Amino acid sequence: MSEHPNRPNIVLITSDQQRGDCIGLEDHPVLQTPHIDFLGASGTWFRRAYSEVPSCIPARRTLMSGQAPASQGMVGFLDKVEWMPEHTLAGELAKAGYQSEMVGKLHLWPLRKHFGFHHMQLADSTAGGIQNDYHDWLGGATPIEFWATAHGVTPNGWIGRPNHLPETQTHSFWCVTEAIKTIEKRDPTRPFFVNVSFIDPHPPLTPPQFYFDRYAALDLPKPVIGSWARQADRPTKGGEQEGAETRGFLSLDEQTMHYCRAAYYGLINHVDTQVGRLIEYLRRRGILDNTFVLFTSDHGEMLGDHNMFAKCNPFEPSARVPFVARAAKTMGLPRNVVINAPIGLQDVMPTLLDVAGAEIPETVTGRSLLPLMRGESAESIGWRTMLHGEHAPSYAEDDGMHYLVDNRFKYAWFSQRGREFLFDLERDPHELTDLSSSPEHVDLVAARRAALIDILRDRPEGFTDGQALIPGTSHTKLVPPVDYVPRWL
Repeated sequence: MSEHPNRPNIVLITSDQQRGDCIGLEDHPVLQTPHIDFLGASGTWFRRAYSEVPSCIPARRTLMSGQAPASQGMVGFLDKVEWMPEHTLAGELAKAGYQSEMVGKLHLWPLRKHFGFHHMQLADSTAGGIQNDYHDWLGGATPIEFWATAHGVTPNGWIGRPNHLPETQTHSFWCVTEAIKTIEKRDPTRPFFVNVSFIDPHPPLTPPQFYFDRYAALDLPKPVIGSWARQADRPTKGGEQEGAETRGFLSLDEQTMHYCRAAYYGLINHVDTQVGRLIEYLRRRGILDNTFVLFTSDHGEMLGDHNMFAKCNPFEPSARVPFVARAAKTMGLPRNVVINAPIGLQDVMPTLLDVAGAEIPETVTGRSLLPLMRGESAESIGWRTMLHGEHAPSYAEDDGMHYLVDNRFKYAWFSQRGREFLFDLERDPHELTDLSSSPEHVDLVAARRAALIDILRDRPEGFTDGQALIPGTSHTKLVPPVDYVPRWL
């Protein structure tokens, strides 16, 4: 089959709910991700990568449109909202002559809308439903409406246990199997773009038996609890698995938390194994050296840190994501590059369009990462000094937030309470100490507050009068996206 040395193939691999510190490159004490690590070590690892709106659907809208949350219109989690973007990553690559394919979880609405992909193999969930290609692939060996609940673990819960299915029947295995089939049967006269989108490690926390056992047998890192966090007198019992209160605040006994974490790490390890299958296929078919591979996630997972679970928070476990990119050898980019400049999911679309030599639409608010990958300094190209992220209230009426992060400090403001945080991520990567009231950081807090006021100045919600931040104003999940362009800091 002919290749296209001047137009690399593109593979975008996305996991779901994977913390930024949960890859081996982060020197994680137990987690094994050799294949994801390979992509970063033979390419570029972006250490300060964040989800601008850390929950599933709005984050995916940002990734697929190249737009900051307020520009694509969804700043909080809201299901089944029709979305008709003018430009999408898949659509623009298709226009540029790429065969554009998607396998796995898309989580956009309307269901089955292609959003620019030529073909889709869609499975947004491991639960039942007739619009699920993964279930069709399983072949109905178990009743389709019941099979996913055979392990008894809910889609947003913290219970960890082995899956009742073997690893060759998991959603992650299916994703890579179908991606390989798609690439094998591709149109040989044009380059391909394939988005492989895993559901894992999003709950249910049910990895295959081998991966659960591997981590259950280890001494796992315990949750970190900041001095500012809501404290627990004792582990709570009887909390509803799907209840919002268990995601906003979670206190588990030591054994239950151990199995929760073991299952989460096991899911990531299993995803990494499947990434390895795909890499090895590309290598053996002689395609890898002419393929640009990017791996990231839509958001992270608190995993008990600061007595919290799930996402939607400005804190590192929730907002920071893994982000590694391996350029095609034909592009001649340096290897083993580590970037500390703040980047976001809005930068994925312009980066991949730049790789393809395609025009970047004016609607895009992100920027291509290729100059950074080439070795150009953030200062020389006028890269953003800070990234803005936000999330409308989700688990409680007062947990809406905004955050600003640079290559060292993070400032967060909770829009309903008016509560501020400041963390020195270089000295305190686990955010154990809030510096917002520290006399030594008064000027820095004031500067970050002023920067956020500037960013929110033109927003319709009324977060600021131009002079001060105004807590308690409406922070709804949808905003009018027209004519709003976030300020580039």
